[in-house]
Amino acid sequence: MIPLAPPDATMYWLSRRTSNDQFLLYCFAESTWENARLRDAIARRSAAIPELRVRLQPDPTGLSYPVWVPAEPDPAQLVTHRLDRPHWSDLLASLGRLLETGVDAAEHPWRLHIFRGIRESPAPDPAVTVVVLQISHALVDGRGASRIARALFTDEPRPAATPGPRPLPRSRIAARAGRAGRAGLALPLDIARTLRRGLAAGRARTELAELTAAGRVPPAAPGYPPGALNVPGEVTGHTVRMLVCRAADMRLPGRSVTVAGMTAISLALQRYLRERGAAVTALGAQVPMATPPRPGVRNNYRSLGVDLAIGEEDPRRRAAAIAADLAARRERAVHPLLDAQDAVTAVLPPLLLRRDVRNYPIDIVPERITGHTVVSSVDRGPADLRFGAAPVRFTAGFPALGTVMHLTHGIHGMGDTVTLSLHADPVVVPDLDSYAELLRAAVRDVGRAG
Repeated sequence: MIPLAPPDATMYWLSRRTSNDQFLLYCFAESTWENARLRDAIARRSAAIPELRVRLQPDPTGLSYPVWVPAEPDPAQLVTHRLDRPHWSDLLASLGRLLETGVDAAEHPWRLHIFRGIRESPAPDPAVTVVVLQISHALVDGRGASRIARALFTDEPRPAATPGPRPLPRSRIAARAGRAGRAGLALPLDIARTLRRGLAAGRARTELAELTAAGRVPPAAPGYPPGALNVPGEVTGHTVRMLVCRAADMRLPGRSVTVAGMTAISLALQRYLRERGAAVTALGAQVPMATPPRPGVRNNYRSLGVDLAIGEEDPRRRAAAIAADLAARRERAVHPLLDAQDAVTAVLPPLLLRRDVRNYPIDIVPERITGHTVVSSVDRGPADLRFGAAPVRFTAGFPALGTVMHLTHGIHGMGDTVTLSLHADPVVVPDLDSYAELLRAAVRDVGRAG
C-alpha cells in the first residue's frame, strides 16, 4: 500500500466535488483487427503497467491519507462505443457527453473508450479508430498520463516512472494498523510540524518579496479581473472541437510550439470577444507547467498566469512578449523559496487538508483570476504508437472546465502534427464553431509571420 501525497489526495478529494479527470485522445487509422482481439491486446498491455493495476482505498476516519492498493484491470474498464452515425461530428457530440463523466478512483481510476469506424475525421484515412484514455488526476499528472498512454500503445510497453504498489510484509501491515489506531494521538505532532514549516514559509515569503523588490526575481503575475468567459455558475454542458495542424505551420523562428499556439489563441480570443461586443483590455492564460518530480508525488506542476499581450498587433512581437512573460513566470515558479510553501502542505494533517478542500469555494469567481482561459501544452513524442497494428495519426486533450474557466485549450504535439483542442461550456460559448474558425485563421496568421 502506498499513501497518497497531499497534492494527489487533494486531486482525489476535489474529484468528489467537481470533475477533474484527464481525457487523452489518440486517433489511429482503422485497424483490421476484430473488437475481441483489440480488447485482449489492450488488456494484456494494461496488466503490464503498474499505474493501471491499482485502486484508491480511502480512510473512512479521515485521519490518514488514502492509499493505493493492488487491483487488477477489469474488462469493464475497456468500453467500446457504438455510434448511430459514425461520423466525426457525432464523435464530437459523444466526446462532449463523455467529458461530463468521472471515474471513481476507489473503484477504477481509469477507463479506455474506443470508437471504431469514424468517417470524415481530420486524418487522411477513410475511417479511423479514436481511443480516449480517461484517468484520475489523483493517479498521475498530464506528463504521467502521456507516459502511460505511450506504454499502452507501443509494441514494447515500458513501466511508467512512478512505481506501482508493493505488498507490505505482515509486520508492516500490523504496524500500519497500529498507526491508524494512534492517528488521533499523532495529530498534535502533525500540527506542530505544520506550524514550524508555516513559520519557515513566512520567512521564505519575506525573502522572496525582498528579492523581487531588488529585481533579482521576476514579480508575481498580477492577475486579471474576470471577463466574459468567467461568469459564475455551474458548467451546463461540454462541447469540443479539434484543429489538427502540421507542426511546420506552428513554428515561429526562435519560439516553441507552445508560444506559437498561445499566440494564435491570443489573436483568436481577442477577435472573438470583440465580435461579441465584450470589452477586452487584457487577456491572460493559466498555463500548467511541469516541475521536477518529487519523491512519492504524482502531480508535479504549477499553474502560471501568462499575459497574452493583446496590445501587440504584430504576431511576431506578440509571440515575443508572450515568450518573455512565460519565461519570467517559469523562473519565479521554480525558485527554491517557493518550496517552503509546498513543505507546509506536505505535513498538513489529512483531516485539515480534507476540510480545506471540502470547504474551498469552487463555485465562486474571485475578484482576480490567474487567467481567462486555460492553455495546457504537452509534447507526446514521436508518432510511433499503434492500436491493433494501426498507426497513430494525431493526439488531443481537453483541460477540465469549472466555475471560473468555461473555455479551455489544449496544445498537443505528436510526430509532425499539432492539435489545438477546444473545450467549452455551450451556454458561455454557444458558437464554438465560429471561435474555431477564428482560431484556424489565427494559426494561418502566425504561420505567415514565421
